[in-house]
Amino acid sequence: MKQLLANRVKTLTPSSTLAITAKAKELKEQGIDVIGLGAGEPDFNTPQNILDAAAISMNKGFTKYTPAGGLPILKQAIIDKLSRDNNLTYKANEIIVGVGAKHVLYTLFQVILNEGDEVIIPIPYWVSYPEQVKLAGGVPVYVEGTAEQGYKITAEQLANAVTDKTKAVIINSPSNPSGMIYSKDELAELAKVAEDKDILIISDEIYEKLVYNGVEHFSIAQLSEQVKARTIVVNGVAKSHSMTGWRIGYAAGNASIVNAMTDLASHSTSNSTTTAQYATVEAYNGSQETVEVMRQAFESRLEVIFPKVAAIPGFKVLKPQGAFYLLPDVSEAAAKTGYASVDDFASALLTEANVAVIPGSGFGAPATMRLSYATSLELLEEAVRRIDTFVKSKWQD
Repeated sequence: MKQLLANRVKTLTPSSTLAITAKAKELKEQGIDVIGLGAGEPDFNTPQNILDAAAISMNKGFTKYTPAGGLPILKQAIIDKLSRDNNLTYKANEIIVGVGAKHVLYTLFQVILNEGDEVIIPIPYWVSYPEQVKLAGGVPVYVEGTAEQGYKITAEQLANAVTDKTKAVIINSPSNPSGMIYSKDELAELAKVAEDKDILIISDEIYEKLVYNGVEHFSIAQLSEQVKARTIVVNGVAKSHSMTGWRIGYAAGNASIVNAMTDLASHSTSNSTTTAQYATVEAYNGSQETVEVMRQAFESRLEVIFPKVAAIPGFKVLKPQGAFYLLPDVSEAAAKTGYASVDDFASALLTEANVAVIPGSGFGAPATMRLSYATSLELLEEAVRRIDTFVKSKWQD
């Protein structure tokens, strides 16, 4: 029999977040009291006004195909949102609606990358960036943002990483998995390098609304018209409006890139689910009160849980400014409890302490692990208590 699988999929690394989540679910189904701190989605239901809008659209018969790039009314809602929230001006031909921000990114890489083109990816990174670049024939080039740098890269690092093959750099702010945010000044320095080296900027802003302690999100595209022209902003309603399962994301940027993405979508997904598009119109045009309620809930949890995690022996953790993750360096805890790696340590936490976390190896940061606080405060405190007890019971000086 001939080879069944294409070479492009043979190097894919399965999503560590989905793998851990699946294992935790399996243990729960066996009756084991597992607390999952691996969630990459808010633990709130989609707001009622959005649910109602979806139902109304279906009852009106709005259940047919839409243009591949998205409903005109939704594109306008996105344009209005970008103007209102980010002081950015776009036209309809500069917007594409896709099947979640993840697939928008996938489509983007497919249309901008030729074989061998390089994309600079800061470490720690969201698990799908490298895999999507490779699937498009590109080459991930990693630049480490150390804990001392707040898990962010510098302009000097970016400049040193650029080669003749570099096509783009990815900026994810607020970051998954670190929760850190680039300041306006830091973004300006990175943008200057991108301009000097003539590379694209891919700005993943999916956690834009989840920022804490007075820190403000700033889009790199806001710096100037010149920076905006080379930036593709990627965003969506998954995290901001607790709509992960609705699968609606978008890109805003260069019309020729957006047009190519739309052409590709017409031959792959066709349109995003029609009902979800109408729901997203309400998400952006309707009341934003629940967005702020969720943000405040996450901030309250962070304030309670951060010092408790920081107090666990062998844990070193920076306080995040956004998203809903903590990314402690637990290499000392792993070593002192007898584990050769953080992956082994995380596996033991699941099977022995019944707490599911995501090892940082999937984010390019193997000394760390990601803890999501997108669950109730009661469960968070119990999970941290279990981790603390586990570490102290096995600690070896």
